Amino acid sequence: MSKGNLLSVREDVRVLDATLRDGGLCNDFFFDDKFVNDLYHANIGAGVDYMEFGYKADKNIFSPEKFGKWKFCDDEDIREVVGENNTPMKIAVMADVGRTDYKRDIHPKAESPVDMVRVATYINTIPAALDIIEHCAKMGYETAINIMAISKERTEDIREALEIFGKSPVNIFYLVDSYGAFYPEQIRRFSQMYLEYADKYGKQVGVHAHDNQSLAFANTIDALQEGVSFLDVTALGLGRGAGNCRSELLVGFLKNPKYRTEPLYNHIEKYYQKFKDDGILWGFDVPYIITGQRNSHPRSAIAFQKAHRTDYTNFFYELMDMD
Repeated sequence: MSKGNLLSVREDVRVLDATLRDGGLCNDFFFDDKFVNDLYHANIGAGVDYMEFGYKADKNIFSPEKFGKWKFCDDEDIREVVGENNTPMKIAVMADVGRTDYKRDIHPKAESPVDMVRVATYINTIPAALDIIEHCAKMGYETAINIMAISKERTEDIREALEIFGKSPVNIFYLVDSYGAFYPEQIRRFSQMYLEYADKYGKQVGVHAHDNQSLAFANTIDALQEGVSFLDVTALGLGRGAGNCRSELLVGFLKNPKYRTEPLYNHIEKYYQKFKDDGILWGFDVPYIITGQRNSHPRSAIAFQKAHRTDYTNFFYELMDMD
């Protein structure tokens, strides 16, 4: 049953900006300090509830010489931007299972500017994800679990995963359309499934959509209408491959007067055309349509774009051969 309508304010709704984290996948996290500061203040002005700064990646796996600092999100680097963050907006980071030394790098909440740790996992790494969640909860953080690539998983396995995570201290289940393969009907059905387990265990549900089929915004507001509370966005959709639900679209859609689009427009006009001029690639385009329709990882489309290819039909057949 739908929750709310196009004219109502949902007090449970939280907007999370993932521009630095998902967008960092487009430029290896090499954002300059001015951009990050401006994004932080634009999000505050827009009424955004959470800002995700990037990953807590293990420096023994990823060289700091090859990636910008938001691949690692050291507490001191975040503090240089937010200070004590005396604002209503909370700070989030992502811990990727198998790619983070969480015991070394995630410190007690009392010592950190971070409020939430989101844990990214696949179905086959659930035990490791549970360890991270348990650790972060003990450290005092809000936690979320992002089960990736569920469009490739069996429904019964997803249900079992939600049952397992429901018994953990995690606060939020995230419905993640990693490949931009879902249509609104599927998003509604999965939202209902996630909400079923969230209600059972006293959790909340979030949605993270990719725009391969130009449906990230539609899928996000369909999940919202079903009762999903946490909504991921990025400025101008900046994110891996086809990108994400656009901040300026969703903030302009929500009826709560605390949300404002003008700070986002001001931020976008300063930086994002230059990103494109500098060769940073993201956004809805033909190769991402093809991977989205085929429920395939976008890495092949990203490589296609970087090679400046336009032979879309050949690419289509190449993917067929890979199935």
